[in-house]
Amino acid sequence: MKEKKVLFIGLVWPEPTSSAAGFRMMQLIDTFINRSYQVTFASAAAKSPYSATLKASGVHEQAIELNSASFDSFIADLQPDIVIFDRFMVEEQYGWRVAQQCPDALRILDTEDLHLLRQARHTCIKNKDDFSFQELFTDTAKREIASILRCDLSLIISESEMRILTQIFRISPDILYYLPFLENEITAEQIETWKPFEKRKDLLFIGNFIHEPNWHTVQYLKNQIWPRLRKLLPKVELHIYGAYATQKVLQLNNPKENFYIKGRAESAHLTMENYRVLVAPIQFGAGVKGKFIDAMQTGTPSVTTTIGAEAMKGNLTWNGFIEDDPDTFCRKTMDLYDDEIVWKTAQNNGIRIINERYEKRKYQADFMTNLSLLKAQIDKHRQQNFISQILLHHTLQSTKYMSLWIEEKNKQQHI
Repeated sequence: MKEKKVLFIGLVWPEPTSSAAGFRMMQLIDTFINRSYQVTFASAAAKSPYSATLKASGVHEQAIELNSASFDSFIADLQPDIVIFDRFMVEEQYGWRVAQQCPDALRILDTEDLHLLRQARHTCIKNKDDFSFQELFTDTAKREIASILRCDLSLIISESEMRILTQIFRISPDILYYLPFLENEITAEQIETWKPFEKRKDLLFIGNFIHEPNWHTVQYLKNQIWPRLRKLLPKVELHIYGAYATQKVLQLNNPKENFYIKGRAESAHLTMENYRVLVAPIQFGAGVKGKFIDAMQTGTPSVTTTIGAEAMKGNLTWNGFIEDDPDTFCRKTMDLYDDEIVWKTAQNNGIRIINERYEKRKYQADFMTNLSLLKAQIDKHRQQNFISQILLHHTLQSTKYMSLWIEEKNKQQHI
């Protein structure tokens, strides 16, 4: 029997200890490994010291180039059954090459989150405007929606984003697939290892500083939340963790105010389990926030905003509080920090959210079955999504010929 092959094309090499995006990518890779696929991961980016060691998991690693026919040769030799693009920018660069060299391969877009939603909310924050769905219709939206329409299937991590795509942009559900974080079940044995209320102290925030919503949240914590919260919890410290902290982040460190910039956490789980509450007053963003998944997996209650908790809990109760008003946010944080009964109830809510909404066995088998059916009926599927063929024929021609022009220019420079 022929070995099935999947190719991941990454915007970057996955860094599971640096970002939720990296952790999500590793979950997808593991899903295919567990179904006996030959997995190849390719990226034009440089590796960092924090890049995952994919070879240790049996993944083939391949460095690729932008605007180079070498990619055509590589993928023509590989002949993958499935190609997964890591965010729409990658699909723009390589989608036409994949379609040209491997026309029968399933082309799947992993959106991570909807960039069009995150950027629209960010713009409203900067302009001090209220957000409305009219703000979504931007050039970024045109690019991202076109990428979704070109692909055979797009993986969507948030139910809210599924609704935006189907109701606001009128995209057929047939080319969208809801696939949240794929988590291990929280077992009774795991709960027994958690540090109890009395052995935890202080507050934390965690988030990769390359991701703009995290930097904005830290500023909001420093300027709006912490001055209020210090008055309610004068002996408590707030510790800020995150990969790629720049000087502008580090200079916020202020021990006199019990506000500490800690930098990278080598392990989010091992770090979080020492703290009593995660505080994350997120003002804009999209997708599903990995920091709350980590918090629930370590029994750490949290306080966040409506946008922070968006699409995460369904009809269940949050593992803490969801508050948008700064004063109420601070009072609820104090209640959660000081009251063990409130804290324990919140912790139990987090267990239920993980086990009922993110436990991986609820999703992995159905996902892989769906891909097999899609692969078997790919011609019919593409006929029903004929706009994909139109977009491949027209809109990517500009990307294609610009890439070929750059390729020729590079050749001339080496003569």
